[in-house]
Amino acid sequence: MTTKLWAIGLIILTTFLTSTAQVFYKLGSENLSFNIIELLTNYNILFGLFLYGVGAILLILSLKGGEVTVLYPIIATSYIWVSLFSVWFLGEGMNLMRWLGVITIIIGISIVGYGSKKVNTQVEMV
Repeated sequence: MTTKLWAIGLIILTTFLTSTAQVFYKLGSENLSFNIIELLTNYNILFGLFLYGVGAILLILSLKGGEVTVLYPIIATSYIWVSLFSVWFLGEGMNLMRWLGVITIIIGISIVGYGSKKVNTQVEMV
């Protein structure tokens, strides 16, 4: 089976949406209460759940368009998105070890992608 380019795009969009959901979870957790009414009106958590649902649907659709061994490692980019979003939107810090971790993830995804080409995996444009 060949992996279609649109499937790769959907996986990347999925990681972006689910990483954004993590930021909304963090924002919602700041005033989290285990009162059912307050949980149902915690819009940050509700929006995070919505983004996760959309991400799950996109993940399922993208897996229809390609090989799991090619597509699923791209999900590791979620760690990169969350790191960047945490700095930009939550004001969290990134030290050298965290940046090295992000770089390691990028290298690992690249190696898996390159290795997939060696086993006759093709990426189709359509």
